[in-house]
Amino acid sequence: MTFLPQNNMTDFTQLSHQVAAVARRAGQFIRQEAATFDRAHVQHKGLHDMVSYVDQESERMVVAGLRELLPQAGFITEEGTTGGDSQATNAGTELTWIIDPLDGTTNFIHGLPCYSVSIALLEGTELVIGVVYEVNLDECFRAVRGGGAFCNEEPIRVSGTPALGQSLVATGFPYSNFHRVDAYLAILKEFMRGTNGVRRVGSAAVDLAWTAAGRFDGYFEFNINSYDVAAGILLVREAGGRVTQFLHDGDPIFGREVVASNGSVHAEMQGLIGQYWQQ
Repeated sequence: MTFLPQNNMTDFTQLSHQVAAVARRAGQFIRQEAATFDRAHVQHKGLHDMVSYVDQESERMVVAGLRELLPQAGFITEEGTTGGDSQATNAGTELTWIIDPLDGTTNFIHGLPCYSVSIALLEGTELVIGVVYEVNLDECFRAVRGGGAFCNEEPIRVSGTPALGQSLVATGFPYSNFHRVDAYLAILKEFMRGTNGVRRVGSAAVDLAWTAAGRFDGYFEFNINSYDVAAGILLVREAGGRVTQFLHDGDPIFGREVVASNGSVHAEMQGLIGQYWQQ
């Protein structure tokens, strides 16, 4: 069903429910394929950067579903099934979908149960919808600009943890670009020493969704792509948290580095990172 704005005002809340349904349908396909997936179907896009027919077909399903809702919108997609540049920005397009059809491909390929479908919508340069569907737990996280954040339609909030020393923090390891790995490892060591623990679950979208839900108190990662984080950024913000780049507010969607938190520990996280990270 095509989404039609009413009285020239786009009802993003209504649209977000339709987007969640698209994500769930793609997730159902991924879940079915996981039962019989054969690693022989894996292809390599680059160093340690893998893709399968499941990623590609999931993206086709998501793109087709979203095109029915907003035919006028553009796309930024990981697998490039729309025929455009998967790394392109949203220049010249008022409404742009940002899609990762299977965030956590390496987990999926190895049978590890944490991967997700991530869909965000930009209006100009502002995030207005974010949906992350974690396939294995059947959890659909949804956020709308100014409308709060939800998990399976129950409201969620970031944690109330007041200090970094009491926090559980998530991160993502570099896997293809290692030019700043020494600085990252120094930062990781400080987080290991200065928190209750550090986790790496393998899906940036899930890291952000779980930060929004208060399961993690913070999350940081570099060399990250817009389709990995766009939906999750809105989730965290609408759940009362904060998302920036490593050293300043900047643009966490396209800036290739992200710090997300409950807000209370954000300054400590940036301060720790700033000891080792240079612009």
